[in-house]
Amino acid sequence: MIGRSVGFASLAIALGCSAPVDAQDSVARGNEVFQNWCAPCHAPGARHPGTQALESLYKGAKPAALEQRTDLLPELTRAFVRTGVSVMPPFRKTEISDADLAALAAYLAPKRQ
Repeated sequence: MIGRSVGFASLAIALGCSAPVDAQDSVARGNEVFQNWCAPCHAPGARHPGTQALESLYKGAKPAALEQRTDLLPELTRAFVRTGVSVMPPFRKTEISDADLAALAAYLAPKRQ
């Protein structure tokens, strides 16, 4: 049975599918996705247009930098990434894969204390 599962994992990798990962690996991958695709607009600081837009919208009621938020449910992150919002464009699956989007959503999700 071990040989069969290794064979399926090898086949999945050969087909470009991601192998199963644990939660810690998923969050680490989510950080990588965030740094590549999201941070240019949504990192902390005045030089990031997404953060500036959220500062204007929330007026201090919520943090504007996405990594500081505690209310970003995975469903919300997935919806914004796939459909876009305001001037933020939607991101296609060829840009951010479903697996990477799931990792990003896990990275930005509220953490249990």
